[in-house]
Amino acid sequence: MTMLGQPPVNSLKTGSRDATKGRQVRRGTVRRIVPYARPYRRQIAVLLAATVVSACIAAANPLFLKLIIDHGILPKNLGVVVGLSLGLAGLALVDAVALYVQNRCSGRVGEGLVYELRTEVFTHVQRQPLAFFTRAQTGKLVSRLNTDVMGARQAVTSLLTQAVSAVLTLVLVLGAMLYLSWQITVAALVMVPVFLIPARLIGRRLQRLNRTMMEHDAELSSMMTERFNVSGATLAKLYGRAPEERSLFTSRAAQVRDVSAQVVVWNRMLQIVVMVLTAFTTALVYGLGGGLAVDGSLQFGTLVAMVALLLRVYGPINQLSAMQSSAMVALVSFDRVFEVLDLRPLIAERPGARALDATTTVPDIEFENVSFRYPTSAEVSLASLESAAVQEAERTTGDRPVLHDLSFHAPAGRLTALVGPSGAGKTTITQLVPRLYDPASGTVRVGGHDVRDLTLASLRDDIGVVTQDAHLFHETVRANLAYARPGAGERELVEACEAALIWDTIRALPEGLDTVVGERGHRFSGGEKQRIALARLLLKAPPIVVLDEATAHLDSESEAAIQRALKTALAGRTSLVIAHRLSTIREADQILVVEAGRIRESGTHDKLLAAGGLYADLYRSQFAHQR
Repeated sequence: MTMLGQPPVNSLKTGSRDATKGRQVRRGTVRRIVPYARPYRRQIAVLLAATVVSACIAAANPLFLKLIIDHGILPKNLGVVVGLSLGLAGLALVDAVALYVQNRCSGRVGEGLVYELRTEVFTHVQRQPLAFFTRAQTGKLVSRLNTDVMGARQAVTSLLTQAVSAVLTLVLVLGAMLYLSWQITVAALVMVPVFLIPARLIGRRLQRLNRTMMEHDAELSSMMTERFNVSGATLAKLYGRAPEERSLFTSRAAQVRDVSAQVVVWNRMLQIVVMVLTAFTTALVYGLGGGLAVDGSLQFGTLVAMVALLLRVYGPINQLSAMQSSAMVALVSFDRVFEVLDLRPLIAERPGARALDATTTVPDIEFENVSFRYPTSAEVSLASLESAAVQEAERTTGDRPVLHDLSFHAPAGRLTALVGPSGAGKTTITQLVPRLYDPASGTVRVGGHDVRDLTLASLRDDIGVVTQDAHLFHETVRANLAYARPGAGERELVEACEAALIWDTIRALPEGLDTVVGERGHRFSGGEKQRIALARLLLKAPPIVVLDEATAHLDSESEAAIQRALKTALAGRTSLVIAHRLSTIREADQILVVEAGRIRESGTHDKLLAAGGLYADLYRSQFAHQR
């Protein structure tokens, strides 16, 4: 059985595989990383300096061992042994300080980079149109700000340090080895190409696996985000879908498990290759060096130093080889973050946009030959952020138009009601006014100005909206109200709540306005949430008001009281109201009857009722019992 709102498991697997198959890091990704590291160039310089010191000490330690053996132990010179041993201890202290500086600078740079990337992605996502959020899965989007940003940090901190340390250590150690015995050094280096070829192949495989793992992990996070909120948990319990939910989660968790297991295997293979190579080369050095020492052409201390240096050679080679796969993972993370940052907001201000001035004159609203269709995924989103079900639905339904050559005028300071059957396009009309979407053709004007010529901040400052599903943040009642006007005082908050008939409920709570409303406001009933949302609107007091069935969850008594409050609050304001309740429709200055994206009728309640058309039919079927 397929879960409600979820694609079959097989389609999810196919969709994920298709989304990641053949994906490589895009060209120019490395170049785009540089600007993010530039503000931290001083810390990076100190980090690299400490890394250089640490690398020099790593190469010097074996040489101290040679001197201790050849010039101290074998000649039985205690003073040399003590002096060089103290020197080793001093180097250890210097190395400890260098490592501390590395970690301190690495932490500052890494966390600073995470901060910059997260804030930039968050700000950029907020600029995306509403269509983006209706398509993208929340869990996948959150994954970009968490998992991928943390992976991106690795590229600029640990990988940078490892690369410099490995390269410098390798150069210094090889130089010391060549100085001590070029024969043994050449023999040891012959084995390196044997290691590099499989390391390169393993790195490519790990890049593909890590991208796939990120996609599967994002899908799993998305499911948990949906199921762990109050609405999702309630739906699952009410429909008794626990077994199916467990099965779906198990399937997605298994995808993550299987790919993660492959990543672990391929990482271990790299370590195994290094281990075997190190063992073979160590045996070679002991055999060749031991023979030279027996012949007297190589000192015993030099042999010990060469073995110690050899271990320091393959350490950096191992790091550089493993770094290839780690760097690929980090670059994939950066690439996935840049995918989001490369999304151009569909709703953007034009150059030279002007502010809407509603301080002296209440604006009117005008639609002129407006047609509209919802944007496609290619226009507003990323396939990797969407579920397979959304993509399949788009392929099935296409880009059907929602509004067709629609024109009307909502007079300033008057109430215009929108009525019609579900799916007629009423909510879409109200969403075009604050530019949550832009029309495909035609013009939407506010105060005589094309909304596309106005700044978004001024347009939305002068428009207040209350939707049928009133959303409250998981904050206090005070914070949710002050979201409309951050500078509002206590008295203003109370007056807004009194006008919305919610103050008595809030005052009775132990913490009053400081009560946390819970996830999506679930500590309050549907009607209480709507009244809090109405109080938020009244606190904002905008010149233009949009109500999308804002009284749908209220009982008749509360609705009548709210309507009286709204009548006063909406006086002198331009209002667009979607409502089916008779009280709202009767008092409208103008009623627009919308059907299939077109305005079929317009007029007052009495005129439309007398005309005997679609409105009269709606009235008889929906409102007659309220007489």
